[in-house]
Amino acid sequence: MNVRKGDLVKVIAGRDKGKEGRIVRSVPKEERVVVEKINLVKRHQKPTPEFAQGGIITKEAPIHVSNVMLVCPSCKKATRVAHKILDSGKKVRACKKCGATIE
Repeated sequence: MNVRKGDLVKVIAGRDKGKEGRIVRSVPKEERVVVEKINLVKRHQKPTPEFAQGGIITKEAPIHVSNVMLVCPSCKKATRVAHKILDSGKKVRACKKCGATIE
């Protein structure tokens, strides 16, 4: 996966197309990510010690990683991710549009 927790991403497909948000959690085995305030679903929750009230709660559901694109911090555009190897031997992600490294 070319995106990781904390990255700013733009949704490119689905009902939330065009929205941006930060990745809260990634699930590499299933190739899915949870993005804040994206793909909100309503769930019926039984009362538990964590949710004393119970009822219908709204939470973020995972979205497939192919439906999001990384937003480059320097050019502020949704871009594909390139991989570069620096002189020090470290492998980093880079923007395909402007060439800047993404940390």
